Amino acid sequence: MTLVASASMGLESVVKDECVDLGFENVTTFNGRVEFEGAAKEIVAANIHLRCADRVYIKMAEFKALTFEDLFQNIKKIAWEEIIPINGEFPVSWVSSVKSKLFSKSDIQKIVKKAMVERLKNSYNIDVFPEDGPVYKIKIQAHNDIFIIMLDTSGEALHKRGYRNLINEAPLKETMAAALVKLSRWKGGELPLIDPMCGTGTIAIEAAMIARNVAPGVNRNFVSEGWNIIPSDLWIDVRDEAFSAEDYDKEVTIFASDLDEETIEIAKLNAKKAGVDEDITFSCQNFLHLETDAPKGAIITNPPYGDRLLDDDAVERLYGLMGDIFRMRFPKWSYYVITAFEKFEDAFGKKATKNRKLYNGGIKCYYYQYYGAK
Repeated sequence: MTLVASASMGLESVVKDECVDLGFENVTTFNGRVEFEGAAKEIVAANIHLRCADRVYIKMAEFKALTFEDLFQNIKKIAWEEIIPINGEFPVSWVSSVKSKLFSKSDIQKIVKKAMVERLKNSYNIDVFPEDGPVYKIKIQAHNDIFIIMLDTSGEALHKRGYRNLINEAPLKETMAAALVKLSRWKGGELPLIDPMCGTGTIAIEAAMIARNVAPGVNRNFVSEGWNIIPSDLWIDVRDEAFSAEDYDKEVTIFASDLDEETIEIAKLNAKKAGVDEDITFSCQNFLHLETDAPKGAIITNPPYGDRLLDDDAVERLYGLMGDIFRMRFPKWSYYVITAFEKFEDAFGKKATKNRKLYNGGIKCYYYQYYGAK
């Protein structure tokens, strides 16, 4: 099968690297997704191990359709009966159409559902489907008249690891937080990591999970666990392998702080639920008091910015202070900052070694990367 890992814009290469590291074959990158070849085991492994992808799909078909008849006939050609059982629930749950002649999402939904029913009626020789069994959500993506038809194997999005108790005002998705750590190349060991504006601790927690090699999906469930095409013992085996691969011998030193005491208490609860509370030292303090004896390390943070919590003048003052403190007290450290503020480098007082455009919750951001001493 062709499998698809969807990704936020800007993270496709990170997800591709993850897929390659997991041993997936024929890995190819497209805007917003990474495709690879696989079978049942790869569906399971992708859901349990991918840190930065949004969901994992089975790609059922890709074709051009200029009319609703084209769409109907192409959907009817797909061997849905090979995956969806007679009692399966198969909603057309998500439709996107950009620059295509067929643009009515509701009409596309109706035609696709009708074609699927016709195909399954012929296969199962019944007229009415109970749809009271396992769920098989269909995603339709159309761009320039090319339709991609996919089945969602994840269910809830992969960022829902299961450890976050409460959401703060401006949450950073777990998948994005993991990507920020991945892009920093920090993996634990002797080098410490600091998040001086940690909120509910997502960056610190994801960093600890990466350092300890804790698979992000090992403690949650997926919609395809109820599918006939995936043996139940496969989920058990892949989870057992993941648990066996966790590394609790490596040195891991992470400091996370925030101004808000209640937020820090939530962060501590999240870290405990994720099983990494012993790796993170949380404190309630202003980042102006940030100090360290370590000569080198990494600062990774998601500070407030214009669309989040502060006005532009306050943001400029904050970033100016950040630049001064980081350079004076952490001269050989690496710094990584994600923000939507366009004039960050001017306010911070230094041009980044590298920056990358990302989308955090639909907001265009830049990830400014300042490399420290080797």
